[in-house]
Amino acid sequence: MTHEQIERNVGLLAIFIAIAISFGGFVEIVPLIAQKAAAPVADVRLRTPLEVAGRDVYIREGCYNCHSQMIRSLPEEVLRYGPASTDAESAYDHPFQWGSKRTGPDLARVGRRYSDDWHRLHLNNPRDVVPESNMPAYGWLAQQQLDGDDVTAEMRALSHVGVPYTDAQIAAASGDVQGKSKMDAVIAYLQGLGAAQ
Repeated sequence: MTHEQIERNVGLLAIFIAIAISFGGFVEIVPLIAQKAAAPVADVRLRTPLEVAGRDVYIREGCYNCHSQMIRSLPEEVLRYGPASTDAESAYDHPFQWGSKRTGPDLARVGRRYSDDWHRLHLNNPRDVVPESNMPAYGWLAQQQLDGDDVTAEMRALSHVGVPYTDAQIAAASGDVQGKSKMDAVIAYLQGLGAAQ
């Protein structure tokens, strides 16, 4: 049977396409089923309520569109950003923030690299600290206060998908973010990234 005969016979072509897709699906899906879920590494800590709120702002503002949080094992990346990321580091991230878009630097290990004041200046006007930056300013985040009920609900939702927050931690969340701005939250989130490594 020639290639031309298969292409002219729609039924036969459909059968071969189905076989090819089935084989491809089998090769991709079966290893994932057999793979055990990544267990969090011992030194990965739970995020504080302020960091949880900051992560929500980070995602809402689309920061992941320009910044990845995945250091690949390429020698150049390890030299620039630090040790390669592991899947266990993101075990409590829902959704995880890996990716490969690098308009801005990778943030997987940015925690404690800069002071809170540096981050505040950078978020208010990125060009004040990085003249060639094309990042937009987020100064208005300093004027918006966090809603403790939203943070509590977020932590409760995270506990339902496997993040081991206790009832006491969830109950205390609202008080922990009282009087804090969304900028405070983003800075806390950034300062926590990779800080345990």
